[in-house]
Amino acid sequence: MPEQTFILNGERVTVDIEDDVRLLWVLRDVLGVTGPKYGCGINVCKACTSHINGKAFNPCSVRVSDIKDTDEVTTIEGLADTVPGDELHPMQEAWLERDVSQCGYCQPGQIMAAVALVKKVAAEGRSVTEADLDGIRNICRCGTYSRIREAIKDGATRM
Repeated sequence: MPEQTFILNGERVTVDIEDDVRLLWVLRDVLGVTGPKYGCGINVCKACTSHINGKAFNPCSVRVSDIKDTDEVTTIEGLADTVPGDELHPMQEAWLERDVSQCGYCQPGQIMAAVALVKKVAAEGRSVTEADLDGIRNICRCGTYSRIREAIKDGATRM
């Protein structure tokens, strides 16, 4: 089998796996990183949202062979490590304080999408708007959208 190498949560990993396997399965089934959840497998629900080189992406829709050996993949498990000295990322802290989770299944993807949005908006030199929040398409079956929005605003002030 071909070898696939990339950086996962700050550490270089190499796996022996076919080129056409979706990255989500590599993360979950081969590497044991279960934060990104399987929801739909077709890039709709976004429960698997993670970061590649700091931008949100959905590993259910990316073949492992499309990942370069220099690409940095960050999942919810590695998010706190992107902020020096903290046990949790500021967005994770906001999520807890706003009591966002009900079932919790979508929350890793929601948080990863939120962090990517806040970073993008900050790089543009502006604050998160309601229109920005409307652009997050992660699905929450429990319907905690109002708390998600409040946590994103709160997390943005902490970041």
